[in-house]
Amino acid sequence: MSIESFENIYLDLSKDHGKCRFAENGLGWKPAGGGEAFTLDSSIINGAHWSRAAKGYELKIFQRNSVITQLDGFQQEDLDRLTKIFSNWYGVRIDVKEHSLRGWNWGKAEFNKGELTFSVQNRPAFEIPYSEISNTNLAGRNEIAVEFAVSDGGKANGHNGPKTKGKKASASQDQMVEMRFYIPGTTTRKEAEGGDGDDKDGADQEEKNAVTVFYETLMEKAEIGETAGDTIATFLDVLHLTPRGRFDIDMYDSSFRLRGKTYDYKIQYDHIKKFMVLPKPDEMHCMLCIGLDPPLRQGQTRYPFLVMQFKNDEEVTLDLNITDEELNGKYKDKLQGHYEQPLHQVVTYIFKGLGNKKVSTPAKDFTTHRQQYGIKCSIKASEGFLYCLEKAFMFVPKPATYISYEQTQSITFSRVGGAVSALSTFDITVHMKNGAGSSQFSNINREDLKALEEFFRIKGLRVKNEIDEDANMLAAAMRDQAMDDSDEEVVGPKADRGSADEDEESVDEDFRAESDSEVAEEFDSEHESDGSGSDESDVDNEVDDDEMDEDEDEPEEEERPKKKKKTG
Repeated sequence: MSIESFENIYLDLSKDHGKCRFAENGLGWKPAGGGEAFTLDSSIINGAHWSRAAKGYELKIFQRNSVITQLDGFQQEDLDRLTKIFSNWYGVRIDVKEHSLRGWNWGKAEFNKGELTFSVQNRPAFEIPYSEISNTNLAGRNEIAVEFAVSDGGKANGHNGPKTKGKKASASQDQMVEMRFYIPGTTTRKEAEGGDGDDKDGADQEEKNAVTVFYETLMEKAEIGETAGDTIATFLDVLHLTPRGRFDIDMYDSSFRLRGKTYDYKIQYDHIKKFMVLPKPDEMHCMLCIGLDPPLRQGQTRYPFLVMQFKNDEEVTLDLNITDEELNGKYKDKLQGHYEQPLHQVVTYIFKGLGNKKVSTPAKDFTTHRQQYGIKCSIKASEGFLYCLEKAFMFVPKPATYISYEQTQSITFSRVGGAVSALSTFDITVHMKNGAGSSQFSNINREDLKALEEFFRIKGLRVKNEIDEDANMLAAAMRDQAMDDSDEEVVGPKADRGSADEDEESVDEDFRAESDSEVAEEFDSEHESDGSGSDESDVDNEVDDDEMDEDEDEPEEEERPKKKKKTG
């Protein structure tokens, strides 16, 4: 059997080159440094394109299952050999495609069998394989956002259908995660897919906004939101605190879907890393927190946690859409066929059964002074609740923050100096190991201080209490001040007090002099110069002066000494 080989070929944007071999029964590629080999059977090869690419020339192979395989690194003279190989062995013609190099951002989007092509002047500017598209959302009136799958470790390249989303981009250090298209006007479904307009199907001929048709077509082509099997359970209009909004939850066998007015997400159960049930301190609501890796993306914002809120007294009756055979086999001891319980408990049981994840709850060793699990506090300006779990801290709802005890270096209790509420609240600063930074939780009720200290002691965490240190320093300073004051007050019976005696004598003399002046002023003829008397005394004085003018001067002079003697 004859074999044709090519060196230094890159498979699906891989970092490492390898050797590509073609034979009559198919082709294979193996990395030069060793690793998993890739093979492709000749029976599923449906077409091929030849074009200029990043590392030379690229051979793009279209499979019958709409998956695309890219081989990059060929030389220009290899086209003749490849044309003979594909024509003689696979019965496929290689089409030469020239890309548009104008750099225009205005063109035409075409939905082909395995990829979305953006063309400028009838030449492709770029292509996006459907297998690399993870989500799409209407971002505006005439705008649509297309999100690409985030790499998860970069195993072998995509050749197994929808399960391979993001495999090609996983080889790159930098990765595009979103692209937006502006699509004005109206169109029909047939025109969007490139068909002729002679089809009389009313649904395909109905004119809609072009962006809406683009969205619906891409959802179908990229299999976004579609899952294997039917919906097992559906919960409508569930309030989400992070990201904010109300979403319908459709739960499938291997994934669940969030459907909102603007955004639509499909999340694999494998991406769930944590699941927590957190009772809210108001005793009326319960929060379910789901940790995701990779995180959920909404535009440029990443959400590593989903936070849902339910009412404690909201009951639900639900029958799961699964057969008795599956219930007694695959889901035995995991799910029940019928639920009649509070809504948050039913959602928890189904997530636990389908996702096979452990449910975490607050630690029983800690409760607040109100016998609750959530501590009201804030991160910067965002208020929320801090929960002490068995193995970590969890702050919800926004920004949702998870801090493992294993990654905690130390915890510092502190109080903001000069604050009005400094006597009733305190702060906690959690320092991470290996210089990973710190997180501060502010405005915690002081009555929870002792309970937190005891809980941290049980968990073996290092604690530094700056509040007690400040209190001890303040108490010591007060004691020193009190001792200084007492030393100044203790004086011996014959101790020399310096100028203190002189000050007291001068005060006594001033007091006696002031009293003499008051007596003299009362009987002195010039006492009217002092304006401190009341209006009534002034009227009396004027009447006395008129009477004294009628008398002689001598009797007046004889009476004054007598009155002075009475005061003596």
